Amino acid sequence: MNCRIVAISGPRCGLEFALRARENFVGRDPSNTIQVDHLSVSRNHCVIRRGGEEWTVRDLESRNGTFVNRIPVRERVLRPGDELQLGDCVFLFLPEAEPERTGPLPPEPLAQGDVTRTLVLRPEDSRYLTPGKVDAELAADAANRGARLARELDALLSISVSIHSLRGVEAISHRLLEAAMEVTPAYRGAVWLPACAFAWQRHSGPVEAPAELLALIAGVAQEQAAMLSEVSSAPGTMAATVPILCFGNILGVLVVQGAAGSPLNADHLQLLCAIAVIAGPALDHAAQVEMLEGENRRLLNEAAIEHGMVGEGPAMRKILQLIARVAQVDSTVLVRGESGTGKELVAQAIHANSPRAAKPFVAINCATLSETLLESELFGHEKGAFTGAIAQKRGKLEVAGAGTVFLDEVCEMAPASQAKLLRVLQEREFERVGGTRSMHTDARFIAATNRDMEEAVESGAFRQDLFYRLNVIPLVLPPLRERREDIPLLAGFFVARYAAKTGRKVRGISLAARAYLTAYDWPGNVRELENVIERAVVLGSAGTVMPEDLPEALLEGPAPPGISPGGYHQALVEVKKQLILSAIEKAGGSHAAAAKLLGLHPNYLSRLIRNLNLKNALKTTGPP
Repeated sequence: MNCRIVAISGPRCGLEFALRARENFVGRDPSNTIQVDHLSVSRNHCVIRRGGEEWTVRDLESRNGTFVNRIPVRERVLRPGDELQLGDCVFLFLPEAEPERTGPLPPEPLAQGDVTRTLVLRPEDSRYLTPGKVDAELAADAANRGARLARELDALLSISVSIHSLRGVEAISHRLLEAAMEVTPAYRGAVWLPACAFAWQRHSGPVEAPAELLALIAGVAQEQAAMLSEVSSAPGTMAATVPILCFGNILGVLVVQGAAGSPLNADHLQLLCAIAVIAGPALDHAAQVEMLEGENRRLLNEAAIEHGMVGEGPAMRKILQLIARVAQVDSTVLVRGESGTGKELVAQAIHANSPRAAKPFVAINCATLSETLLESELFGHEKGAFTGAIAQKRGKLEVAGAGTVFLDEVCEMAPASQAKLLRVLQEREFERVGGTRSMHTDARFIAATNRDMEEAVESGAFRQDLFYRLNVIPLVLPPLRERREDIPLLAGFFVARYAAKTGRKVRGISLAARAYLTAYDWPGNVRELENVIERAVVLGSAGTVMPEDLPEALLEGPAPPGISPGGYHQALVEVKKQLILSAIEKAGGSHAAAAKLLGLHPNYLSRLIRNLNLKNALKTTGPP
């Protein structure tokens, strides 16, 4: 499949580039297959490669990154309709425009000797498609034709009403064939469309489309007309082939075949032409609706990916595969990981990809509320249940209905609340605070924690039976330091987000800043990275994020390989090292006393020692 990219936004809006080569290099440099001469596009930005029937885009370490549907990517399969963003230029990935065709090409037509045409009916000669023709025929022979024309018009009106009350290409095609059987003595028929074929047989209904019927449509595209033919291989058998028209274009072909002894005639062909024209707009509309519904499903899937799930490394691919699998079942999921790894975003992605996606997603943080307030939020309360309960309140379980309940920091629950949650998970029943009536819940539960649950169970802080109920499907999120390959993608995603929010023209991240971001351990994980990028975008003064826009904590350690540290930052690091070594020496090796001399918190001093790589230098100073 040949494809193209069409600029839909940015400085190159309106330009179209055909993807003819197997590898299409895109960038500002004239040596590229496709040159996009704009400063926001790198000299060698990306390559769009064809492999079989599949197209992929791969970023070539561009300064501003390559985005597919607003998500930064290293390499991604492209599908028709995807948005490809290079710097300030946004392109739409589309199949290459095909030359216009007058009609669909039929499969394996019969040989000319097998079919003898007896009548060709063009649209301008059709009785029911040309104004005035019915009146003329009535005037010519009112006595004999009046009753028959009245019956035919009544049948056409009934067929029109029934066809336009249906949805879906298949349903309309079957009704079209059923109508053809009603107004003609045909015993079988078929509708051929470019993407599919349907068949109908009198007395038995829908059947597989016979190849010999489809082969009869050979001449319709060339003649642009309906035809009545005698099939030589079946003496006495007549077949009618009629184009299905919409706005002057042929959408497909209707073909019906009569039995020997019940021949089709010119009047039947007239009726079939009228029915095909009635069905044409309905089929076209149904095809458009099905296409839009498919596009809507694709966009909903993309929207689920946008819930912060950015990354293409092995760890993130494994997480996304697990999400896809657990989303389709109702089992309880326990999401574990350090603070800031995106546990709630994973819960949202599970919900968005599940059959419950149209139902509510309700989140509650178990660490921020007291025991009474937590139970009130979760189960609801009756009027007068406690001081301040001036009215009845629905809890999160009631609000969620058949949706998803996300329990964040579930390990912080009080023991009494844990017992009540265990009953909900076991019996699917609960009572409002201060109430006596049991209520049923059909919600799915997803829990999350950043604590060691096994240690909490062992110490008695968390119920063992509740842990087993929650830990049906464990899902562990890796910290950001264990998937460093995703840091540039995440950073690029946050740069684009906060540049748009603040209105600043920040086009990317410099190579030096990217190296510092990748080398840092990120104890706060993705949340810390997002905050750092937001600060850099807001306070930076250049068109790209530079090392000086980053917090000092990121610059304290050794310079990343291949990066020469600036004189100011290097001098600052050396001064910090000397101050810390001197203070620890004066304190006799005690880190706590050294922190007091420096006016720092001991935890901050420990972090400085780790970031400045001073552990080896301190081995000779004695125990802390």
